[in-house]
Amino acid sequence: MNANGYEVLIVDDEPIVGRQLRYALSKDGFSVETCTLPLDALRRIEEKYFDVVVTDIRMDDINGIEVMERALSKSDRTKVILITGFAMMELARYAMENGAFDFLEKPFTPDDLRTAVGRAVGFPTG
Repeated sequence: MNANGYEVLIVDDEPIVGRQLRYALSKDGFSVETCTLPLDALRRIEEKYFDVVVTDIRMDDINGIEVMERALSKSDRTKVILITGFAMMELARYAMENGAFDFLEKPFTPDDLRTAVGRAVGFPTG
């Protein structure tokens, strides 16, 4: 997969998660930014277009649903992938009904993420 030119924003309040996900996507050529503070992510979404936003649902202050809503209001071409734990499945369903492209249930592998982001930008899967 050659993802050069595709911009991805990863929003997760756990720095190690952001680093791991950035590494997995960078290997495929995606240009990846990470934010550990949701407020920083909202600022970046206002400043720059992202093809894909990957965001954890459960974070302090601002949750992933709010990040999704901001990203989609900025550009309806942005695809949003939510990261969720089992306890957040109801929110994940809500998000899918309100514009999310996909969600990944924890725990997931870097390949699961690479596949989901690849589908979001239109790469064939299989």
